[in-house]
Amino acid sequence: MKLIRILSIAAAFMAGVFCMSAVTPVERHGNLRVEGTQLVNSKGEPVQLRGVSMGWHNMWPRFYNQGTVERLADDWGADMVRCSIGVAHLDSGFDCDSVAAYAAVDNIVQGALDKGIYVLVDFHSHPNKLDDAKRFFTHVASKYKGIPNLLYEIWNEPTEVNWDECKEYAEALIPVIRSFSPEAIVVVPTPRWDQEVDKAADNPVTAHGNLLYSLHYYATTHTQWLRDKADYALSKGLPLIMSECAGMEHTGDGVINPKEWDEWMQYADRNGISWVAWSISDKDETCSMLRPSAASDGREWKDSDLKPWAILVKHYLKRNR
Repeated sequence: MKLIRILSIAAAFMAGVFCMSAVTPVERHGNLRVEGTQLVNSKGEPVQLRGVSMGWHNMWPRFYNQGTVERLADDWGADMVRCSIGVAHLDSGFDCDSVAAYAAVDNIVQGALDKGIYVLVDFHSHPNKLDDAKRFFTHVASKYKGIPNLLYEIWNEPTEVNWDECKEYAEALIPVIRSFSPEAIVVVPTPRWDQEVDKAADNPVTAHGNLLYSLHYYATTHTQWLRDKADYALSKGLPLIMSECAGMEHTGDGVINPKEWDEWMQYADRNGISWVAWSISDKDETCSMLRPSAASDGREWKDSDLKPWAILVKHYLKRNR
């Protein structure tokens, strides 16, 4: 009888471990919100999301499927994926083919819902395309209203614009999203490819809460001088998210700088800043994580399909799991 009891306790313990491991990020954290400079969960506990960004949907549509999201969640350890909807790029961006763009969003969002991870819906434009953005976010936010998995990045990397234009753009778009999901996290753009967070910190958006401000970097190019800007922003109370980051030059090419990348990862950990690494694509460049041999369905990826950048990102995604 004693042996039976020991076996029963062991079985119960193992069942408990299995149940704990089966809890998804969204089940664990629920609706996210921003308190001070920190992203927190529904219990008010600090949250640091770590994820991977899809490449431009109109350049690498073959990876925009639920199998890719499943691989990133289960094998890579990502608790967020960024859905990058290309705009004003080639003849296949959102401004030319909204049907394909919405289908790409649906595929990635459904994958995130199935795996219980968060999804950052990214309007991946460099120029100011406010009217298109209003149309896009009206469609997406109304379709997925109230779903805790979704966060919204409303303008990827403004280029040579000032902070006033970024702020006005955000103030025009936030009410569109909030009319459907009043508490949704919105990522506000900052000038010069999302680097001048110090300018945003001096005059932030005040009419709305639950905002994060985007800080993008490529570690070989963007070193301590950009972390200094981030320090200033945090000191002024500006909450940040590294919604696109990578370890090589700002061009997306060149040699990976693992030391500088690790400096950024330590910085993110110290400050509880969420990050998303760029990108799931198979272009002949350093930042594209996959080789052309990679199957379109991520469930079938082999180690030989992964480039060095992917292997490094996987390590950092899984190291604190």
